[in-house]
Amino acid sequence: MGLNTAVPYFTTRDLAAVAVCAALWGVLNALISPIFWQLTRMPFLCDLLAFISLTLVAWWTRKFGAITLTGLVVTVMTLILRPGSFHMLGFIAASLLFDVTTRGIGYRNCLDRMATGTVCIILLSTLSAGLAGVIIGSFFMDFTTLPAILTFAGLHAIGGLIGGAIGFTVVRALAARKIQPTIHVQP
Repeated sequence: MGLNTAVPYFTTRDLAAVAVCAALWGVLNALISPIFWQLTRMPFLCDLLAFISLTLVAWWTRKFGAITLTGLVVTVMTLILRPGSFHMLGFIAASLLFDVTTRGIGYRNCLDRMATGTVCIILLSTLSAGLAGVIIGSFFMDFTTLPAILTFAGLHAIGGLIGGAIGFTVVRALAARKIQPTIHVQP
């Protein structure tokens, strides 16, 4: 009988992608987003940073769960750097939604095709950021009216739209320069 060797789902390259993208999002979010929030009271910078990073990790790994893992790592990192930042729990939900929907539509459709990918990533990042805004507005901002919650969610969605657009542009720029992610046979 031979040795029973199990192949791990996430390779070291996948975990490196998660770590790099989480570090990018987490550090910028912990250092710059609070300043932006204090100056403008606009929440969209954290969404912009989030969906640039989440789009990159989706492109890099093309594995279900990597996007959610990135959101979890950033949430833990942010809570360590800025204790009390429990609003980041909304970004776990947004990461999970983005993960499920990009997997459902297919990584090739979302990341490799110019027209389809642009629409998919921008739409999915906008919806996911809107979900984060609903959760944060409802549970952590103490908004009591539906119009206030939806307005806050809309501001988050704007950040998701911009972040998704920038993230997809970065992915396409990397592809144009023949930089290839770890390719898997998953759709």
